[in-house]
Amino acid sequence: MARDGSVVPADPQAIVKKKTQSSRSWIMFDATGQGSLLDADKYAIMHRVQIHARDLRILDPLLSYPSTILGREKAIVLNLEHIKAIITAEEVLLRDPTDENVIPVVEELQRRLPQSSAGLQQQGDGKEYLGGQNDAEAAEDDESPFEFRALEVALEAICSFLAARTTELEMAAYPALDELTSKISSRNLDRVRKLKSAMTRLTARVQKVRDELEQLLDDDDDMADLYLSRKAGSSSPVSGTGASNWFASSPTLGSRISRASRASLATVRLDENDVEELEMLLEAYFSEIDHTLNKLTTLREYIDDTEDYINIQLDNHRNQLIQLELFLSSGTVCLSFYSLVTAIFGMNIPYTWNDNHDYMFKWVVIISGVLSALMFVIITAYARNKGLVGS
Repeated sequence: MARDGSVVPADPQAIVKKKTQSSRSWIMFDATGQGSLLDADKYAIMHRVQIHARDLRILDPLLSYPSTILGREKAIVLNLEHIKAIITAEEVLLRDPTDENVIPVVEELQRRLPQSSAGLQQQGDGKEYLGGQNDAEAAEDDESPFEFRALEVALEAICSFLAARTTELEMAAYPALDELTSKISSRNLDRVRKLKSAMTRLTARVQKVRDELEQLLDDDDDMADLYLSRKAGSSSPVSGTGASNWFASSPTLGSRISRASRASLATVRLDENDVEELEMLLEAYFSEIDHTLNKLTTLREYIDDTEDYINIQLDNHRNQLIQLELFLSSGTVCLSFYSLVTAIFGMNIPYTWNDNHDYMFKWVVIISGVLSALMFVIITAYARNKGLVGS
């Protein structure tokens, strides 16, 4: 491993096939979208992008850190699930390019990082040079800064990834819940339990990304820290008040600068607080991740409703068991009255009224039956009145 951060040209096919590469490997993209493998240790990376060790530690795959977007003086530290990157005003460093979830991000960066050169082609077509220059400036105005294009690719990738995981979970959860409502079994209950656990973990991941975007949108200073190109331009020797004084002291150049240009130089500091472009970018993906979170919330509510329905069914079965138990208890009490009569007549005790009175046994049996039936009806009516059993 080279400590000086040696750069090796990257081949997209080699990136896919090279699965045994070190976990410390990086891939670097420049403004033209060309990727190069960068095999460097943390000290070389820290020196290259000028960040602290605590910021680089957030991107360590061996450590568990939540999703984070940090704006530093000359870099944006990006930790969004499997997307771990460092974005500067001129290049993007992406960690673990051989990961199967990172390979689509690599391909998308190669496709979207290069700027449109339509305006630059106007200079060699025989037209006036000034007109071609204006077209080039217009083309540059239509393009977002380099760091925003890289940030947009990362946000789009993570939003699409979480949305796909949510769709897969929905396709598995809704049929399982419907099957559970139709048949309550240990297999279906265990299946729903696993799906609910997966939904809880996925909701926490989506919620963290949403909270990070919301925190950025609520703080204009944090969004201003992500304007790396603007900060790099404001720190140049020909910007701000010094630039206006230098142009004013040069009559030759001053005659070539329009009044609009002088006004734009005077409002450089006002533009430093303008975060509308980044705010619109973040709001778009905040809406997308919020939609994904709403889908998970709807799924959670459906699971809760299913659990309530299952509990109602179980309560109904429990009431049926209570009713059966009450009927059996009532029957036992009634039969015990018959047992009492049998026990009395079965005693070997001489009774004077037992002689020549055989008809008494028949009447006692009849009266006992009527009293037993009456007791059964009274007990059942009392239980229904108290709501212990159904109608």
